[in-house]
Amino acid sequence: MQWEVVIGFETHAQLKTQSKIFSGSAIQFGAEPNTQASPVDLALPGVLPVMNKGAVEKAIQFGLAVGAVIAPESIFARKNYFYPDLPKGYQISQFEIPVVQGGTVTCVLEKDGKSEVKVIQLTRAHLEEDAGKSLHEDYQGMTGIDLNRAGTPLLEIVTEPVMRSAAEAVAYAKALHSLVMWLDICDGNMQEGSFRCDANVSVRPVGQKEFGTRCEIKNLNSFRFLEEAINIEVRRQIELIEDGGKVVQETRLYDPDRKETRSMRSKEDSQDYRYFPDPDLPPLRISREWVEQVRSTMPELPTAMRERFIAEYGISEYDAMMVTQSKATAIYFESIVNASGKELAKQCANWIMGDVASNLNREGMEISQIPVSAPQLALLLQRIGDGTISNKIAKEVFAAMWQAPHVDVDLADQIIASKGLKQISDVGALEKIIDEVMTVNQQLVDDYRSGKEKAFNALVGQAMKATKGKGNPAQVNELLKKKLGSS
Repeated sequence: MQWEVVIGFETHAQLKTQSKIFSGSAIQFGAEPNTQASPVDLALPGVLPVMNKGAVEKAIQFGLAVGAVIAPESIFARKNYFYPDLPKGYQISQFEIPVVQGGTVTCVLEKDGKSEVKVIQLTRAHLEEDAGKSLHEDYQGMTGIDLNRAGTPLLEIVTEPVMRSAAEAVAYAKALHSLVMWLDICDGNMQEGSFRCDANVSVRPVGQKEFGTRCEIKNLNSFRFLEEAINIEVRRQIELIEDGGKVVQETRLYDPDRKETRSMRSKEDSQDYRYFPDPDLPPLRISREWVEQVRSTMPELPTAMRERFIAEYGISEYDAMMVTQSKATAIYFESIVNASGKELAKQCANWIMGDVASNLNREGMEISQIPVSAPQLALLLQRIGDGTISNKIAKEVFAAMWQAPHVDVDLADQIIASKGLKQISDVGALEKIIDEVMTVNQQLVDDYRSGKEKAFNALVGQAMKATKGKGNPAQVNELLKKKLGSS
C-alpha cells in the first residue's frame, strides 16, 4: 500500500520582551532557580495578571509579516491541566479568538536536486504564558521545580496540516525560525528553548480524504532531530498499521540516542482542557491606529526585500529567495553589491550560495560569524571582473582569506600579490605557451582537426596547466581556436 504523510506544526516562539507576559519579573536565561518568579508567577492568593503591551506588539508584528488578520478583539482563556510546574493549575492562553488569524509562510524546499517554493498556510498564532520547568538531576532522586520560566511570553504559531514530508516540515521550520529572528521578536535559540517545535504526524493511504490518527512529537530542539523524529514516527505508524494494529492519539518524545519516538502521555483534545474565558483579564482590543503604529516600526520584510533585489539588481526570483533566507545573509549580500557594483549582483548571489555557504556549513558557523567581510569579498569579485584572476584562482584566494582573516579591505590583493596569482593576460606570453602545448600534444591537435571536438577541451586543459591556472581562460580559448584554424 502507498502511504501519504500528513504533518501539521505547532511552534512556541518565546518573545523578546524585558519582562513576563502578565508580571514584571525578568526573563533572563540561566538565572538561579526561582529567582525570577514574582507572586503572580507563583500564583499566590489575591494576585492579578496585567497584560504586557510589548508582547502584544510583537504578536502584531508577526501577524503583519505573514499577511494575517489581526483580531480587533481577542480573549484570553484558562487552559486547565495539572502539572507540578504549573502553579495555578491552569495556563493563560487564547482559544476561541486568537490575536493572529490565518497568514502564510513561504519556504524553499530542495528536492531531487531542484528547488521548489512552497507556501504553508497558517491557522493562527496566539499569545500565552509558558509553564515552569521540572528539574530531574542533582536532587538526590527527587524532582525540583524552577518557576523562572513560568509566565514567559510565548507566541504559539499553528499551521494547517498541509505538509507532506519531513523535508517540507524542516523547510517550513527554518523559514519560520528565520522570520521571527528577522523581525527581532524572538532570539531563535533552540538549545535554550526559545524556539520549540511540536510536529503532529499522521499517515493515510494515498487517495484517502480522511486524516489518520495523529501523534504529536513534542519539544524538538534542532532541525536535524526534527527531520529524524518525523521520519522515524512515520515509519512506526506505517509498520503498526500494516501489522494490523492501530495508531493511538498521544504525545510522544524523540530519543535521538536510540533513534525512536516513545509514548509520553495520551493526547488531550480541547474539551479535556475545559477552556473558559479568564475572568481576571479583560478582552484585548487592538485598534487600527495601534496596528499602523506597529507597522511603521517594522523592518523591511523578506518578501518586499526580494522584490526590491529583483527590480534593483536584476537577479532571479530564486537567487533573491536564497539571499533573503535570513536577515544577516540579506545584509551581507547587499553590502557586497554596494561595494562591488550592481553589475556584479548575480556573481555576489552565486558566491553566497556557493563558496560562502559551503564554508559556513563545513565550519558549523552562522553568516554573522563569517571571517571574510563584505568589502573584502566585493574586492575579490571585482578582481574576477577586471581579469586580474580567474574564477578558479578566486576560489584559492577566498580559501586563503578564510583561513587568515584580516581587517584590511585589500586582503584579496595582498594574497594575489604574495602568492603570484595574477592572471596572465599578455597575448604574447599566452601565444608562446599555446605554441609549446600544441607541439607537445600533436595528437590532440590532429584529433581536433579531424573533427573530434573533445580534443579542444583537452588542449585548453593542457594550456591552463602550463600557465599553472593563471592563464586568462577566455583568451586561452580564443588564441587556441585561432591557431588551430590557421593551418
